[in-house]
Amino acid sequence: MLYVEDVKEKKKLLLHCCCAPCSSYSFLYLEPKFHITAYFYNPNIMLKEEHDKRLNELKRLIKEMNLDIEVIEEYDDDFSKAIKGLENEPERGKRCTICYELRLRKCAEQAKKQGFDLFSTTLSISPYKDAKRLNEIGYNLEKEIGVEYLYLDLKKNDGYKKSIELSKKYNLYRQNYCGCIYSMKKEKDS
Repeated sequence: MLYVEDVKEKKKLLLHCCCAPCSSYSFLYLEPKFHITAYFYNPNIMLKEEHDKRLNELKRLIKEMNLDIEVIEEYDDDFSKAIKGLENEPERGKRCTICYELRLRKCAEQAKKQGFDLFSTTLSISPYKDAKRLNEIGYNLEKEIGVEYLYLDLKKNDGYKKSIELSKKYNLYRQNYCGCIYSMKKEKDS
């Protein structure tokens, strides 16, 4: 597992991106030290319209920020199969852990297949996501798959606050739920 402060020369990073708002500050923070490729794999976004809206916002953000970042997009229905029986789990519970692992695993496999130096995720910027759990999953996948994982807790140093400011600056769509219909329901029930 590698930490940003330990990077001495630019490395090729496959960065799992969940949405444009979370990616905004992540790109600014990581771009000076990494050649970033954005990996948009979010099968948890169960409504096709919502999935496409988030993907298009990510592409628009990259263009408006004048960043040289390629977007690799992939979609499947693995999420529904993976969380079968956990539909009624509370938010941030077992269902979310499986979702994190599913997305990070796919990112690690893609990084290995395409020869990236590292993989990581923007998910750690959210105050609603457990960065410790995400980084443990990433580290375990590093050992299993053989691609180094970049440790991130992007909410530190006001990362989340900066992402909100950048969202306003670029007029980004900010969704009010993580992506799956179960998180949407929980959000509406609150």
